[in-house]
Amino acid sequence: MPRTATRTANVYTRVDPDTKEQAEKILNQLGIPMSHAIVMFLKQVVIQQGIPFEMKLNPTDPVAVGNLTKAQFDAEMQMGMNDMASGRIISADDVESEMKKLYGV
Repeated sequence: MPRTATRTANVYTRVDPDTKEQAEKILNQLGIPMSHAIVMFLKQVVIQQGIPFEMKLNPTDPVAVGNLTKAQFDAEMQMGMNDMASGRIISADDVESEMKKLYGV
């Protein structure tokens, strides 16, 4: 059976040199050429019918108590009290265990 050439299309993109270099180091260790990694990504876009990883906005900045008005401070405190009243709490021991597990501290 004669072998036919696979049709391909070119994709051109720009990326900052540091990101490219870091990605190349990782991909080289995995034995995956950059072009194959890009093809893998695009195939996953098709399979997943979207971006194949979670995309989120950056979390909001922590509340700086010193910058709050009295009304804002009271509202933040009330939200905390409401969480406690409804059982949405985490013990200090659980927080400490999670910190040790995640960050070794």
